[in-house]
Amino acid sequence: MTTQPSDATREQATLPIDPLRAAVGEALDTGHVVVTAATGTGKSTRLPVWAAVRGAVLVVEPRRIAAIGLAERVAQDTQTPPGAYVGHAVRGDARYNADTTIVFVTPGMALNWLMRDGLSRFATIVLDEFHERRWDTDLLLALLKARGEHRLLVTSATLEGERLATWLGATHLEADGNSHPVTVEHRADNPRAMPHDDRLAERVAAAVEDCLANDDGDVLVFLPGRREIDAAARALHGLAADVIPLHGGASAREQRRALAPGNGARVILATNVAETSLTVPGVTGVVDSGLERRTAQRNGRTVLTLGPVAKANAEQRRGRAGRTAPGRCIRLWGAQAPLAAVTPPETQREDLTDLALAAASAGAPACSLDFPDPLPPAPLARAESRLRALGALADDGTATPLGQQLFSLPVETQLATLILSMPDADTRGVMVDLAAALTSGRGMVSPPPDPDQRQRLTRALGRRCDATLLVAAVRDVDLPEATIAGAACSEARALATQLRDDLGLPAIPSTLTADVMEQALTHALPRAPDMVFVRRPRRREAMGNGGSELQPGRRSLFGERDEAALVLDDHSVPGRGTRQTLTVGTCMAPVPLAALVSAGLAEVSVAAPSLDHGRLTCQQQWHYAGRLLQEQAVEPQGEAARRAMATLILAGRLLRPAGERLRDDMEAWWLYQHVELDTTAEPGDPETWLLDRLQSLGVEHGDDLALIEADDLRFDGVPDWERDRFDARFPRQWSLPSLELRLHYEPRRRRVTAEQTGGTRRKPPQRWELPAWPGWEVRFRKASRDVRID
Repeated sequence: MTTQPSDATREQATLPIDPLRAAVGEALDTGHVVVTAATGTGKSTRLPVWAAVRGAVLVVEPRRIAAIGLAERVAQDTQTPPGAYVGHAVRGDARYNADTTIVFVTPGMALNWLMRDGLSRFATIVLDEFHERRWDTDLLLALLKARGEHRLLVTSATLEGERLATWLGATHLEADGNSHPVTVEHRADNPRAMPHDDRLAERVAAAVEDCLANDDGDVLVFLPGRREIDAAARALHGLAADVIPLHGGASAREQRRALAPGNGARVILATNVAETSLTVPGVTGVVDSGLERRTAQRNGRTVLTLGPVAKANAEQRRGRAGRTAPGRCIRLWGAQAPLAAVTPPETQREDLTDLALAAASAGAPACSLDFPDPLPPAPLARAESRLRALGALADDGTATPLGQQLFSLPVETQLATLILSMPDADTRGVMVDLAAALTSGRGMVSPPPDPDQRQRLTRALGRRCDATLLVAAVRDVDLPEATIAGAACSEARALATQLRDDLGLPAIPSTLTADVMEQALTHALPRAPDMVFVRRPRRREAMGNGGSELQPGRRSLFGERDEAALVLDDHSVPGRGTRQTLTVGTCMAPVPLAALVSAGLAEVSVAAPSLDHGRLTCQQQWHYAGRLLQEQAVEPQGEAARRAMATLILAGRLLRPAGERLRDDMEAWWLYQHVELDTTAEPGDPETWLLDRLQSLGVEHGDDLALIEADDLRFDGVPDWERDRFDARFPRQWSLPSLELRLHYEPRRRRVTAEQTGGTRRKPPQRWELPAWPGWEVRFRKASRDVRID
C-alpha cells in the first residue's frame, strides 16, 4: 500500500503559488489549466500535490536533474519515503511503484509510456516549465491535446501563458511572484555591449569575489556549458568557498551538493539547468554570463551556437537571487544590450527526424497534429523523407513495425538503425555499447594530447579509432593515458545494460577485439551513407561525403594517414558570414577506401574505352564524394559495356558515321519541333538515346558489336519526305570560301549564331552569303568576338 502524505504538509511555509489552490482545483474540474508563475513561486512542488486530489498525476520535467530533484523535494514536503507516494522515472533511474500517486518523468519517458498504455493510470498530466519549449514536450502536448483523455496542467514562467491557454482552450491562472527585491548591476564598457566569451573566466571570477566580499549567501553563476564551467572553476581555485559544478553531466554527488544547503560559502557554477525548476538553496547572489549554447538550423543542418540568452531567460536567472532574501544580480553585459525577447522553440531550431518518428509511432503523423507553433515544412519534409528511406514510415504516415522498434530504443534514430542492422550478437553488442556512450554525451573519455601517450593508448586499443575508444571505456577495458569521466561512463554502462536487456543480448563483456569492432563498422557503412566521409584530394584537413564537409576534431584519434571514416558523432557551429557552417567530427572510425566500394557506396563509371582487335576494354572507376577510390582495367559488361560503346560511337571511333549522324538527326528534330510543330521540346541527349537503343538491341558485352551495324542506330525524327527541304532552310553546317561555320539556333529567341570553326577568312560573312532565315536575328562569333550581321 502506498504511503499517504502527512497532514503536516498543510503546515508548510506559505509560498506565492498558494493563493491559487482553490482556483486550480476548480479549473481542473472543468478542463485544462495553464498556470503562469515566476521562478521560485512553488509551482513545481505545489501543483502536483493539489492535482493528486483528482487521482494519479504524471509530472513531466524537461530535465533529468529536475525530475529527480523535485521528486525528492515533494517526498520530503509530504513526509513520505522516496518512491512511495512520490516517485520518479528517468533513463537509467526509477523509483516508483504501481501505486505511486505522483510520478516525475522526463518527456522521453512520458512519450514511451504514452505509446505503451496511453498513460491510462494518470488522471492529470502536468507539463512543467513548458516555456523551455523542447521538441519532445511540444509533441507530448500536441498528442495529449489530440487524444483528449486527460486533464492537462501546463506551467510557464514567461508571459506567453495567455496565448498558450487560448491555443489549448484552457483556463489561464497567474500567480504573483512576491520574490525579494534583487539589485541588478551591468558590467560592460558599452551600455549596448552584448554578452560575449572574451576573458569570461576572468570576468566571472571578479564578479564572484565581489559577491562573496560584500553580500551574505551563496553565489549562483550561469555559464553556457561544461567547458566554461571548468575554466571558471580553475579561475576560482584557492577561493575561500566551496565551488560546485552543476550541469547535465555532473555526478549525482555533485548534484546533491548543489541542491542541499551548505555549511559555508558556496559558489555553484551552473548551466541553464538552474534557471527554473531546480531550487539551489542559500543563493542571494547571481552572476550571469548572459550566454547559452543552443541549436539552430543553418543550411539544412542543426548547428550548436554560443549566443546571448533572451530577455525572458535573463529575468529567470535574476529571480534566483531573490528566492529567500534580498539579493544582487551581476550581468556581464550592457544595460541596453538588444537581447531577443524569447528563445524560439526547439521545433523551429532542430532536425525533426526524432519528432517525426515519435509522432508516427503514436499513430499520428506529425503533419496531422496541432502544435503550439506550426512545424517548419522544409525540415519536416526532410525528416519524413529520411524515415521513409529507412523503412520506418508507412504510406499513411504512421510507423512501420521497424519504425516502432526504432522508437522503442532510447537512442537517436540513426543509432537505433545501426543497432538493429547488425548481423549477430557480437556486432550488435558493439553497436549497443557505442550508442550508449554517444547518448551519454561528449567528454565521456578523452585521449591524451601527448603523441607518445596517444601511441600507447592506440596500442592498447588495437585501432586508432574514437568509436573503439568509447566502446572500450563502456566495457571497462584498461585504457592507459585516457581520461575517463566517471559519471558519464556509469550512465553509459547503465544505458548499455538496459539496451542489452531489451534486445536479449549478453551482459556487457570486459573485452573488445579489433576484428569484431571492424566487422561492426564495416556492416554499418551501407546503413549510414550520410555518415561516411573521405579526405579531399587537395585539402587533406577537410573531408566530404558529397553533401557536406567536416574536419576531424582536435581530440580525435583519426590519423593523418587515414583516408576515410564513419563519422558517428559531430557538431556544427556557425562559420564566417551568414551561410558558412563549420562541422567537426568528434567520433571518427577509420575505414579502408576499399570498404566503401564493397558497401556499394561508390559511383561506378567507365573511362578511356578502347577497341583493340575487336576487344572492348575500359578503365572501370569507383568514385565517392568526388574522389577516385579504385580503378581497374576490365572488359565491361551490361550497362558499363553499353556506356563504353556509346562513348566510342559518339567520338566517331566505332560504327562510323552513326555518332555524328545521331547528333545531327537529334538536333534537327529538336529544331523541327519548334519551327514546324510549334512546340517547346527540350533538346534530346544523344548518349541517353544511344544507351537505351543499345539495350533494346540486347547489347551486353563487346562481342555483341559483331551483330550491330551503323544503320541500326538511326534516329527517327524529321520525316524523310521533309528532311531535305528542312535541312536547306535550317542547315547545321555552312561552308564559304576560306570559312567553315557551325550554326547554332535559338528558336525561342529567333536567333541564329554562325560560329567560325575553320578557314582563314578574317572578315565576318555577309548577310547575303547565308540562308534567308526571315525574321531571325543573325550573329557571327569567332572566339570571344560576337557581332550582329545585318
